[in-house]
Amino acid sequence: MAGQVQQEMEALLTEAFEPTRLEVINDSAKHHGHAGDDGSGESHFTIVIEAAAFAEKSRLERQRMVNKALGDIPGKRVHALAIQASAPTP
Repeated sequence: MAGQVQQEMEALLTEAFEPTRLEVINDSAKHHGHAGDDGSGESHFTIVIEAAAFAEKSRLERQRMVNKALGDIPGKRVHALAIQASAPTP
């Protein structure tokens, strides 16, 4: 079952981008005891998102768009995010 932060990220990204694909993967268990592990079980995530909004955007622009949509989550409530953002292929 997804935790509160994971569910919030999924909702924010769905609202912002109406993605054709969205996976928010909790990688926190892989980082247990490492820097940034706050014991919450929701400190490290991978986001795989595909949305039309990313068409003709650079990788950096896509990552900035995702971070902006997530508000205060990156860096404050989540230690690390790996973002794989792409546009649908025709």
